[in-house]
Amino acid sequence: MSLVRNVRKNENYFGQVVIGPPGSGKTSYCGKVYKFYKEKLNREVEVVNLDPANENMNYSPKIDIMQLVTVQDVMHNYKLGPNGALMYCMEYLQENFDWLLHQLLQIKDSYIIFDMPGQVELYTHHESIKKIFEKLEKLNYHLCAVHLIDSHYCSDPSKFISTLLLSLSTMMQVGLPHVNVLSKADLLKNNSSKLHFGLDFYTDVLDLEYLLEMLDDGPFTKKFKKLNAAVVGLIQDYSLVSFIPLSINSEKSLLELKNAIDKANGYIYGGGEERSIQTLLSCAVGARTESERLDMDYL
Repeated sequence: MSLVRNVRKNENYFGQVVIGPPGSGKTSYCGKVYKFYKEKLNREVEVVNLDPANENMNYSPKIDIMQLVTVQDVMHNYKLGPNGALMYCMEYLQENFDWLLHQLLQIKDSYIIFDMPGQVELYTHHESIKKIFEKLEKLNYHLCAVHLIDSHYCSDPSKFISTLLLSLSTMMQVGLPHVNVLSKADLLKNNSSKLHFGLDFYTDVLDLEYLLEMLDDGPFTKKFKKLNAAVVGLIQDYSLVSFIPLSINSEKSLLELKNAIDKANGYIYGGGEERSIQTLLSCAVGARTESERLDMDYL
């Protein structure tokens, strides 16, 4: 690991790690955010594809794991299924961390967006991705996990509870600053009349006792009243899960999410400058910083 030892520890790098189940819109988000940051905010930015099965990218990645290993090759050479091959690829990337680091150092002056695989096991109990980003954190890469969840899960109480548990488990396993996102929020708003509660209930994860009542009345879930109560209690006791709605074609929505991510990974503090008490307080109460106001004016 000689390359790791040679990295200058006084430099800071910033970015986001885009994760979420298949179909949640990760690759579409990465392509849209890359264009938005570059064209609207004049931010130097690059996308890194770490999904070894991602063949439908709507962007040109600066770094592509498929130049190192692909799911198809692993399936063919080792007779593995898609899930096993994907886990192998992540373990292979972990073992070849110098390959990734060498290429990252070539784009060290840019904000980095990591497009990640969608297999949830990689973020709930598998160790490779966690260890890769732990290594990057030690090298002053300030990263935020952006966890995209398809907003259609809000339409069913049991699906929404599963979403909350997945988000909580991922937050604890990955160990990065975390922003949970309800993607395709424009579709959610268009069908808000079909929701059991208002949109704020799902984004702020308000009193889940109301959701528990619906679970207890469900034809299947009512059989597990004690389990339902225990699950809801677990989520409420941690009080860590909330969501930001995202309409990917709305610049206002992209900007609001950008501001939340920049607060989480420290980018808004000028690339690692000391955080003032006033700035921390303004973030805590949801006030906009000067950089956010300038961004809004720019749009």
